Amino acid sequence: MKYLSTRGGAQPQEFCDILLGGLAPDGGLYLPESYPQVAAQLTEWRDLSYAELTFRILRLFISDIPEADLRIICEKTYTAQTYRWSRDPAKAGDIAPLTTLEPDFSLLELSNGPTLAFKDMAMQLLGNLFEYVLEQRGETINILGATSGDTGSAAEYAMRGKHNVRVFMLSPEGRMSAFQRAQMYSLQDANIFNLAVRGMFDDAQDIVKAVSNDADFKTKFKIGAVNSINWARVAAQIVYYFKGYFEATRSNEEQVTFCVPSGNFGNICAGHVARMMGLPISKLVLATNENNVLDEFFRSGIYRPRTTAETRVTSSPSMDISKASNFERFIFDLVGRDATVVRELWREVDAGGSFNLADGPFAKRLPEFGFVSASSSHADRVATIRDIWERYGLMIDPHTADGIKVAREYRTAGIPMIVLETAQAVKFAETIQEALGRDPLRPKELEGLENLPQRVELIDAAVEEIKRIIVREC
Repeated sequence: MKYLSTRGGAQPQEFCDILLGGLAPDGGLYLPESYPQVAAQLTEWRDLSYAELTFRILRLFISDIPEADLRIICEKTYTAQTYRWSRDPAKAGDIAPLTTLEPDFSLLELSNGPTLAFKDMAMQLLGNLFEYVLEQRGETINILGATSGDTGSAAEYAMRGKHNVRVFMLSPEGRMSAFQRAQMYSLQDANIFNLAVRGMFDDAQDIVKAVSNDADFKTKFKIGAVNSINWARVAAQIVYYFKGYFEATRSNEEQVTFCVPSGNFGNICAGHVARMMGLPISKLVLATNENNVLDEFFRSGIYRPRTTAETRVTSSPSMDISKASNFERFIFDLVGRDATVVRELWREVDAGGSFNLADGPFAKRLPEFGFVSASSSHADRVATIRDIWERYGLMIDPHTADGIKVAREYRTAGIPMIVLETAQAVKFAETIQEALGRDPLRPKELEGLENLPQRVELIDAAVEEIKRIIVREC
């Protein structure tokens, strides 16, 4: 399997090359040259363990890691010990269990990993893939990433102590919850560097892209990426769509709908790929918060990223994103994989502009991809958190609340609706206090996390500043 850039200016690459490289040299994102078709294999896959299901799916996308080694990596990653923090003791160690709230309405639990967020589902695999490939090649890598909340801690917990890896993680100063900051900043591992940027998430993400687009610097300092611009992240997330489908259905003739809280479009992009592979997904429901750039596109055909000043600070901060970096992958498929079109569209976006596909041929194709969308507000989140607690005794985080609120708008009789959980409620204590008048539940092992010593460096939102730090540490 070879990989192509969405902007058409890079040579096709093997999986291990794009794993270490992140962004394509032309600034585009990598996608497989084609999507494997798996409808005929669904029956065989239905009862597999999560690790084996991951192996079966990933081997369709990875041709440059021996299958025996890839299976070992998957088995090492997806263990009951790693994914042990289910809120339901009966499900401890069950990877991506389905919690039924009512008939045909379920929550896919994805927050049982080390940092209590869905990002662990892919990031733990990414850490093991990095270590394997670097060891095979005798190379080192400097991971540069930006986080609006959970990506950073998931990446750092996956990479901490790994051989031949350093992690430089940018986060917006004061924009994450106290628990999220403590998870990241309390790590004392020598290969982890936390950098708080004076600005918003998009400022941090722009710095990462700018450094990655400096070909000479990227090559000299071996810059890689672990956020969802890295295809391996998206590939790993495809797996739990299959797991959720198998748990919610009895036969492969049934369809399901997934609702996904969305900020950077990576999570729902994995669902899009799963659907393109032949998983019977009726609809992909995209849920946003007040920063509704993506909802605006799916309703109007207009993609207009907001400025930093326009981006609102909300109680679902991981979705406070105005430029959805993975969205380019979807548009590539929408325009028939015409890299020239994508290149022109993103020339406008990168210059601070927007684009409108409402009146062109692409608007007619949009319904084929099964996307619908809606947004949620702070009042909606608080009300939904309270309602789910009172009805089911289940404590959910604000992002999952956004998903449930929007999912309720798109329920269809006879088609299971599966909401993808984002994180455990403990990561957002302030909103839980407002909604429920009590502290959120947390694993006993994480009591007092916020009181641990923290190690973080405050920096300006400047490309040269992060380059200086990388040079200093290397």
